[in-house]
Amino acid sequence: MFTSSLREAEQGEIELMNVDGDALWALVLYCYTGCIELQEDSVETLLATACLLQLNPVIKACCQFLVKQLHPSNCLGIRMFADTQGCTELFEHAHAYTTKHFMEVTRNQEFLLLSANEVAKLLESEDLNVPSEETIFHALMIWLEHDPENRSKDASKLLGLVKLPLLSPAFIADNIESNEMFKDQRMAQELVMEALKYHLLPERRPLLQSGRTKPRKATVGTLLAVGGMDANKGATSIDAFSLRDNAWTSFAAMSGRRLQFGAVVVDRKLIVAGGRDGLKTLNTVECFDFSTFLWSTLPPMNVHRHGLGVAVLGGPLYAVGGHDGWSFLDTVERWDPATRQWSSICPMSIQRSTVGVAVLNDKLYAVGGRDISSCLNTVECYDPHTNKWTPCAPMSKRRGGVGVGVVNGCLYALGGHDAPASNPNASRFNCVERYDPKTDTWTMVAPMSVPRDAVGVCVLGDRLMAVGGYNGQQYLMLVEAYDPHLNEWEPVAPLKAGRAGPCVVVKNLANST
Repeated sequence: MFTSSLREAEQGEIELMNVDGDALWALVLYCYTGCIELQEDSVETLLATACLLQLNPVIKACCQFLVKQLHPSNCLGIRMFADTQGCTELFEHAHAYTTKHFMEVTRNQEFLLLSANEVAKLLESEDLNVPSEETIFHALMIWLEHDPENRSKDASKLLGLVKLPLLSPAFIADNIESNEMFKDQRMAQELVMEALKYHLLPERRPLLQSGRTKPRKATVGTLLAVGGMDANKGATSIDAFSLRDNAWTSFAAMSGRRLQFGAVVVDRKLIVAGGRDGLKTLNTVECFDFSTFLWSTLPPMNVHRHGLGVAVLGGPLYAVGGHDGWSFLDTVERWDPATRQWSSICPMSIQRSTVGVAVLNDKLYAVGGRDISSCLNTVECYDPHTNKWTPCAPMSKRRGGVGVGVVNGCLYALGGHDAPASNPNASRFNCVERYDPKTDTWTMVAPMSVPRDAVGVCVLGDRLMAVGGYNGQQYLMLVEAYDPHLNEWEPVAPLKAGRAGPCVVVKNLANST
């Protein structure tokens, strides 16, 4: 102001409008001494004055001070103040704090006093740290009911920012459809109808996709990479991936080493089955309880299996195919959690090891794998009501070590190899195929960024995750996410170390520990 070409540089006396005298005096002293005292009750006034005078060292010090003061009771005010002053870094810190502590923030006075536009800005965020979308709805109702007379006019607009299709029909009926706040609002009723259609017409869900059908990052669950093969003798660590934080953390450890085993979540417990411990093929089954963080032993399978596929269909767990150390297997067995017993069911039409297994439309699919002579492109599905396997259309590629997952009513086959690793001419694939059960056809979709087999596959929210794997030379840290609506892959945070093993997703993990 005083050293530029502005007119104030030529004036002998300047009137500073709306400037706090105490703050200005403190800044003048700072210019002479290089020291300034920051206090909780005056730091915002000091920051506003420093911004006016463009005293960057003081601005930085004030912002750092306010970051340390962030609390659920004041973060919204600091966030809005930072936005007003143009302090981008402080705003980002305050916004991140608000989204991380959203549930506590909604229980404080600042939240109740927000304007409708400020509430909308919050509810638009995909980063709100909440266990479920129900939490978002309850927060909205707390704000609306604080001043219903003046806020009801904004109710429908704000309800549109709640992802109603992700709420259960019972919740919608009990809390929204019958709510007096929304009864006479046409837009609210249209939103309710949209959500109920999403539930009543599952076959149309691919056509009903919108921002309201895409889950928030914190509600999709936690992805766990469980053990597997690595550059050493096999990983025993279990690492957890948070989509909201886009980061991996150490979570737990397996009770012992297993390679080429199956892993699945049943009744909020992690079950690992079969595999091999180096030389010996296993039939042992273990269970990890997320509430106690303890491992326990379950009854063993009837058959020793490595390279098996596992999946949950209805209540029971199925162990499919594999290799017993001597021969390839076509046998399948089923674990009943109620009786705690394994029983054999109808075998597959052919032997399959390193087989991909998934559940789609109440049927169990066995995809690819290899038998004694070659890798397979054949696919078959099992109906538990008839206890029969039925052939499906074959894939265009032979895929041993294939990864499989189900999104939006379609089955995906990822990567794999066309010959054993001992074959010098073996190839690994980055290509991905999608199976549509309505037409019994396979279609190529966007490929992964690199060829790999033994890739861990699971669904996190509305995206298919490809985790680790082996490219023929090394075990991979690479993790990619596939968006079926855009037909695109994008990288996410890599594993802490390269591995090729199974992965699972657990919902509301923080609530069980």
